[in-house]
Amino acid sequence: MSSTDLHYLSATDAVGLFRRRELSPRELMEAVIARAEAVEPTINAFTDTFFEEALAAAGAAADAYASGTDRSLEGLALAVKDEVHVEGQRATEGSLLFADQVATGTDPFAQRLIDAGAIVHARTTTPEFSMAAVTWSLLHGVTRNPWNPDFTCGGSSGGSGASLAAGSCTLATGSDIAGSIRIPSSLNGLVGFKPPWGRVPEVWPWNREAYAASGPLARTVGDSALFENAMAGPLETDMFSLEPYRLPEPVPPGRGMRVAVSADLGFFDVSAEVAEALTGATEALAAAGIECEPVELGWTVEARSTSITHLNFLSRSVLMSMLPEGGSDRLTSYIRMWLEETPEVSVEQWWQSWEYGDRMYADMQAKVFGAGFDALVCPTLTRTDIPADLGRADDADPAEWHSQLDFCMTYPFNILGRLPVMSVPVGVAGSTDVPIGMQIVGPVNADVVPYRVAASLEAERGPFFDTHRPALGRA
Repeated sequence: MSSTDLHYLSATDAVGLFRRRELSPRELMEAVIARAEAVEPTINAFTDTFFEEALAAAGAAADAYASGTDRSLEGLALAVKDEVHVEGQRATEGSLLFADQVATGTDPFAQRLIDAGAIVHARTTTPEFSMAAVTWSLLHGVTRNPWNPDFTCGGSSGGSGASLAAGSCTLATGSDIAGSIRIPSSLNGLVGFKPPWGRVPEVWPWNREAYAASGPLARTVGDSALFENAMAGPLETDMFSLEPYRLPEPVPPGRGMRVAVSADLGFFDVSAEVAEALTGATEALAAAGIECEPVELGWTVEARSTSITHLNFLSRSVLMSMLPEGGSDRLTSYIRMWLEETPEVSVEQWWQSWEYGDRMYADMQAKVFGAGFDALVCPTLTRTDIPADLGRADDADPAEWHSQLDFCMTYPFNILGRLPVMSVPVGVAGSTDVPIGMQIVGPVNADVVPYRVAASLEAERGPFFDTHRPALGRA
C-alpha cells in the first residue's frame, strides 16, 4: 500500500500488520493525522483533536505489540461522536449553550473501546443535540461530504461518517434514534450498523429509549464486526442491556440465505438512481448465492406520524430538561422550530403510537421472517442530492427542513428497535458523485444475519473503498 493510501487502511488489516511488525501504530497514526490536517479545512468533521496525545499513545501501543500484550483495537485511531462523554474532553452537544461543557466521566461503551486499545484522536461533529439528518450547527459550522462538498455527509453522526470517508480516522462511533448511523453511512459509502436496542449498553435516559442504539461506523464489514465486538455486551448498571453476543471474525458469507426485497417500504418515493443501485445489489447477492425476492409489506405513511409522536414525547422532554433558562436565541433555527412548532404529546398519544409499530412488526413476521426469509433489504435513503447546509439560510423554507423524513428510509426500523440493521454501500449516484446505501434488516437480536448478507455482497464486489474513492481521497 502506498503512503498516500495508508490512511485508508482497514482496521483488520492494520491490526494484522501491527502484529507482524510490518507497520507500527505510530506510522498509521501519523498518516491519519496528516490526512486530517489536509482535509479538515474542506470537510470540517472534527470538533476537537488530541493529536499529540494520540501519537504518544500509539508509541505505547507499539510496545504492547512487541510484548504480546496487545488488545483487539490496539493502536487504532478512533473518532468519537461529540455527544459521547469521555472524561476530560469537551462534549458540546453541537450547541453554543454547551460549548464549554467538559465530561466528568466516560460512557460505558466508550470506556470499553479505550480499554480495547483504541486511541481517541478526535471528536466528531453533530447537528445541535443530534436532532437532524444533516450536520451543521452554530457552534461548529457545516460539515461536508468528502465525495462532493456541496452535499451533506448526513446526520446526526455526520462528522464520524465524513471522517471515515476522507481517511482521517480508522473507526468512528455513532448513535441512531431515527437513522443517525445509517444516514451518514449511506451518504459516505460506509458500513454502518444499528444494533438491536440493548446490545450496546447506555446510560440514563437513553438506556430506556427503545428507538435508540449506539454502534459502529467503518469502511469494511470486518472492521464493523471487530468494532462491534469491542463495544457490545451486558452492563451491570443497565438492566435493558442484552446477554453476551459475539459476532464471528471473519464474518461467514450468507450463501443459501433468502432475502426479501422492498424498493420503497410501501410509501417512500425512491429516485431512479437509488432504485437502480438496489437492483444491482440484489443481482450481486444472487451471484453470491443468496436468493432475493420482492415483497409488499403494506406499511403506510402512518409510520412517519408514529415515529414523530414517539420522538416528540420523549426526546423533546429530555431536551427541555437540559436547556438552561433563556438562551433560546443561541439555538439553531431547527431546534427553535422544533420546540416552538411541536405540540405537546400526551401519554395517551405516545402509548397509542406503539400500536402501529406492533402492526409493522406483525407485517415483518408474516411477510418476511415468518415466510422463510432470513432478512429484508431496502434502500437507506431515497436520494443523495441533499445540500450540506439544508435549512441554514435565514430565508430557508421550513418545508424543506421538514422533508428529512421523506428521504430517510431508516426510522421505521427504530420503531422496530430490536431488529438489527446495517447500511452498506451499493453504488455512487452519477448525478451527485455521492454514494448510495442499502439497508439489511435481520430478525430480533440476530445481529449476525445482516453481517452475513453484507459479507456476501462485499466478497462479491470487493470492499467499497478498494474500487471507489471520494474526490478528496483520490491520490
